[in-house]
Amino acid sequence: MIFEAQGNALIARRGGETLRIEGWGKDSLRVRAFMYDTQAGSDFALTEAPEETDCRILISRSENQGAADGPGYAAPYAEIENGRIRATVNFAGVVSFYRDGKLILREYFRFYGGTIARTSRCLKIANREWKGNTGGSEYRLTVRFDPNADEKIYGMGQYQQPSLNLKGSMLELAQRNSQISVPFMISSLGYGFLWNNPAVGRVTFANNLTEWIAFSTKQMDYWICAGEDPKEILSRYTAVTGRAPMFPENLMGLWQCKLRYRTQEEVLSVARQYQREGIKIDQIVIDFFHWTLQGDWKFDKTYWPDPKAMVDELHSMGIRVIVSVWPSVDRRSENFGPMMERGLLIRTERGAAQTYDYQGDCVEIDPFNPEARQYIWDVCKKNYYDLGIDGFWLDNSEPDYGVYDFDNYRYYAGPALSCSNLYPQMFSRAFYEPMAADKGTDAVNLLRCGWAGSQKYGNVLWSGDVPSTFESFREQLQAGLNIGLAGIPWWTTDIGGFMTDDVNDPDFRELLIRWYQFAVFSAVLRMHGDRGPFTIPPLDDRDWGGGYLHTGQPNELWSYGEENYRIMRKYYDVRISMHDYIRDLYREAHETGAPLIRTMFFEFPRDAACWDLQDQYMFGSRYLVAPVLELHQRERKVYLPEGRWKDLNSGAVLEGGRVVTAPAPIDQIPVYEKV
Repeated sequence: MIFEAQGNALIARRGGETLRIEGWGKDSLRVRAFMYDTQAGSDFALTEAPEETDCRILISRSENQGAADGPGYAAPYAEIENGRIRATVNFAGVVSFYRDGKLILREYFRFYGGTIARTSRCLKIANREWKGNTGGSEYRLTVRFDPNADEKIYGMGQYQQPSLNLKGSMLELAQRNSQISVPFMISSLGYGFLWNNPAVGRVTFANNLTEWIAFSTKQMDYWICAGEDPKEILSRYTAVTGRAPMFPENLMGLWQCKLRYRTQEEVLSVARQYQREGIKIDQIVIDFFHWTLQGDWKFDKTYWPDPKAMVDELHSMGIRVIVSVWPSVDRRSENFGPMMERGLLIRTERGAAQTYDYQGDCVEIDPFNPEARQYIWDVCKKNYYDLGIDGFWLDNSEPDYGVYDFDNYRYYAGPALSCSNLYPQMFSRAFYEPMAADKGTDAVNLLRCGWAGSQKYGNVLWSGDVPSTFESFREQLQAGLNIGLAGIPWWTTDIGGFMTDDVNDPDFRELLIRWYQFAVFSAVLRMHGDRGPFTIPPLDDRDWGGGYLHTGQPNELWSYGEENYRIMRKYYDVRISMHDYIRDLYREAHETGAPLIRTMFFEFPRDAACWDLQDQYMFGSRYLVAPVLELHQRERKVYLPEGRWKDLNSGAVLEGGRVVTAPAPIDQIPVYEKV
């Protein structure tokens, strides 16, 4: 192993591999490695200039490693220290990390006869394994770490699974409908770790090994920081990846949506009824197939004859308007020919040039190509933005492939396997960047997916097309808590879940109430869903437009009977009463990266019990929220940390440090205020 110091970086070379470790912000290190000259030139998620560091670098020869190395043998050794974090590299290139002198993470290695071996002599398992992909300059990269006993792991984005603690989980590093890969984790041992690589792959947090895999890449790149607690770790991470802009105050109330409003008159009638009911909605959403064809990106004049007049009337009520834009382009679209000719669509490596097949033979845009981003913005600006449309619902933004065969797709930036996780962020930037330039930071778009750093591009992420079940509801809670710990503070769900067979089912109506009560104490309160039964007659004989496609039931607050309306109206008033507090939470997210909904341990990191709680959470630092997650549940256990807590339902003040039984009638969710 050959070591050298280059400014604030430690360089190590061995067997054709170059390893570079350097200070990258306070108490943080960035670690990169590449084979021969295959290094990548991108910083990927690390887009913000890091705070200047003054690292201490030591290069020496260690003490005798043991008899197997020969008498008096002294192996080369190096270390780099930046504040509270230190990395050491032994003679075989194995990296170990220390926080305040205590080992927190170490690459896989084994001792044999007193010798540290980079690969075990029998197993032949390497800490960093590079396998060349046939016919190219990229590698399948595997990086292995030894596990830590009793470590708890959180973050990583949004996965549809029941566990908040990800230790013991295998996670696909890929984007799908309802799955958002944001490869940043927070450890209970006091460090944060970013896998700074948008390649499709996999991570396994097993009890015997931690293993990160990128299926196609030129470079290993990860960032690690030490912190006093999760709040400080998340602040360190968002300092180098970016923080959300300040959220507009006029979007902190109720967003109204359904799948789908078919005409501009339907939209206006809903808005007028809300006005008559005395309920202010901040934004109304015009969902898919208001268009002529996918990729035309314009209103169908048959049922949207004067969208400018519609927008003007909605604006007069104080309602902002957002429209759905998909990245898919139907072959029959007026934009397909020009975009295909100019190379602005995703390419397939084999078979038909088709990437999406819902309601048409489609190919999706390639937002890695700056010309493609400019093209779609120019069309949407003319057909939407210039009419007064305020924002965009960038749906299917994973993108939602007909088949998730990532090895069959190629982008302007390279094979999809090497960069596909960055797709939703690049898609969002096609809209955010020109909007932000035009309106400052007041540019907010709704997306179904994102990646590390997406928070800085005005992205509200939602949890995708999830089922209307209590099981799914429980999974959304842990998904929202983990995505917040991955640096994404603007997050929402479809209240009641997306897919409903029968809105008249009393069990569904109870689920809707419980989900709505939870959503009141989350970042964005948004009504949405595909509501059956689908008995509403079509307006014409087309598959879409005014036709049969998803002509579901109404989805407004008053649509589910008087009792549901009474409860939803009651909690709407609760939401509005918290406006100033919610504004302060959004400001905190903007300034420090803190999420609005927080795990219990985020606010109480020294309370061991809080690290195991996943069915209650903190809404900011003041309110403890215990959502009701079971059908027909009318009371539940709630853990109150040390201190005094005011029950917002009864007004009683309780001493913490214990578990209490909270009443939970259908019109009540247990909430406690820290006093």
